[in-house]
Amino acid sequence: MKKFFLLAFSLVVLGAGVARAQGGTKQPDPSALRDPILEKDSKANLEKAWHYFKLKKAYRASLSRAEEIIAGYPNFSQLDEALYIAGMSNLYMSESKGHQPPLLTPEKHRDEARNYLARLVSDFPESKYRKDAEKELASLGGAQTKNENSKQD
Repeated sequence: MKKFFLLAFSLVVLGAGVARAQGGTKQPDPSALRDPILEKDSKANLEKAWHYFKLKKAYRASLSRAEEIIAGYPNFSQLDEALYIAGMSNLYMSESKGHQPPLLTPEKHRDEARNYLARLVSDFPESKYRKDAEKELASLGGAQTKNENSKQD
C-alpha cells in the first residue's frame, strides 16, 4: 500500500513539473515588470527631453534623450511620451525648425517622424498624445508601409 501512495505521489509531482515546464503556470505580463532604477533614470531623461523640446527648441537634444529611453528601456511606463517627442523632434528638424541644425536630410527626418508617430498610434491607443500624432501622421501622408521602408534601405 505504501508503494502505491509513493508511486501516486511521484506521478503527481512529476506531472506538475511537466505542466510548469510547458507553460502551465501563468507568467506576469512583461510590461508589468519594471525596473525601479531604469524607471527613475528614464523619467529624468524624459524631463530633460521635454525641457529641450519645449523651452530650448533644441530638437536634436530632445530627440537624443527620447531615443535613449526608447532603445534603453522599452518597458518604460511613459514610453508614449518618448515616442511623441522623438516623432515631433524629427518632424520639426525636417522643417528646419529649432535652434540646432538637422542631423539628416529632411526626407529622412520625415520618415523617422512617421515611424515614431505610427508606433505611438498603434502601440498606445489610450495615449493622450494619440490624436496629435494621428493629425501629424495624416499631414505626413500616413504611416509608412513595409514596401516604402524596404525601398529606402
